[in-house]
Amino acid sequence: MDFLSMMRSKLRLRETLGLICLFLTIVALSIAITINFRPLYLFDIQHLNILKDVEVDRVTLIKNYDHLMMYLNNPFEKTLVFPDFPMSDSAAFHFYEVKKLFLLCYGVLLVTLLPSVLYLKYLVKNQRLWTLIRPFQWGMFLPVLFGFFMLIGFDQFFIAFHGLFFNNDAWLFNPLTDPIINALPEAYFMHCFILFFILLEGLFLIVILIGKRSLKK
Repeated sequence: MDFLSMMRSKLRLRETLGLICLFLTIVALSIAITINFRPLYLFDIQHLNILKDVEVDRVTLIKNYDHLMMYLNNPFEKTLVFPDFPMSDSAAFHFYEVKKLFLLCYGVLLVTLLPSVLYLKYLVKNQRLWTLIRPFQWGMFLPVLFGFFMLIGFDQFFIAFHGLFFNNDAWLFNPLTDPIINALPEAYFMHCFILFFILLEGLFLIVILIGKRSLKK
């Protein structure tokens, strides 16, 4: 392999790794915003009439929701105990597994953020922002596909999602032993997925528009 070929291979590798980092950053950022978007839950308390299925008032419900989110987001918080809801060992284990996914998301975001920024600076410097257009056009197709399957059968989509990320049935809560599940209805999670897909599509579109704008300069 001659020197020119080696340089081209090195360039392709750098851009491929940069593209992967940027993609992961955007996905992780979309997830992080979604799972911490408190206004969505506050909206769904009213929209889904959640209070009719729980034995606490709105203020108490929000307090327990905030307590859960604090546990899921804080790597130093080792134990989850709801102030006003009993919880089985199985449910506690499931929330522990969810916590690990939260922290994994934040880890991916932290690890890929700086490389993504450096990659974008490299593309700007070398006038190669246009190379982002095609990959992210393809990327926009995937959320649409998943969103389609979700909307035509969210129950099956939800089950498949848990089958992919959890190797047990601890996520199947019994409302008698774990009434917190009544405060987290399936429709709320559907709204979370919708928000995630909207954010993801929006950020992908921004990247595409930046790439197209660079061609006009």
